[in-house]
Amino acid sequence: MEQNFENKLDIKSKLTDLLNENRLKIFTLIAIAILIIISITYFHYNNVKKNELIAEKYIQAGLYLSSNKADKAKKLYIDIILEKNDFYSVLALNTIIEKNLISDKDRILEFFQNIEKLSLTKNRSDLLMFKKSLYLLKNSDEQAGIRLLKKLVDDNSSLKPIAEELLAK
Repeated sequence: MEQNFENKLDIKSKLTDLLNENRLKIFTLIAIAILIIISITYFHYNNVKKNELIAEKYIQAGLYLSSNKADKAKKLYIDIILEKNDFYSVLALNTIIEKNLISDKDRILEFFQNIEKLSLTKNRSDLLMFKKSLYLLKNSDEQAGIRLLKKLVDDNSSLKPIAEELLAK
């Protein structure tokens, strides 16, 4: 019994000595951990706020478009694309193409290139490539559109059956 009590005292004194010797290291580690947690929280909060602002811009652009203010809508959609948001940039480009807000083919292709640089999932990237190929086919650059469709087929994309059907025509 007395030996067990001495072991507890010995362990306690060793821990106290260890804490006293490494106090600076321990406080530094705790401070670094707190800073990392605060930084991660701050960046997450900023991303959420940024996404909310872009979503509001997208909604506002849709409202402008429905109230026949196409110039204001086009400006907002371009801003959204230039924000390089994974979700809303693709939607904005689709709306610009669908509503024919910009007729400059080079500008549209530049927007496609900006969005292709984003870190999209494989399916979303394939869908963007498919949309680009359809745009190219529609706007008299058939060779480039066909190359993109062939790439979708070769990559065994989920859009392979549709791409093959378009290539067969």
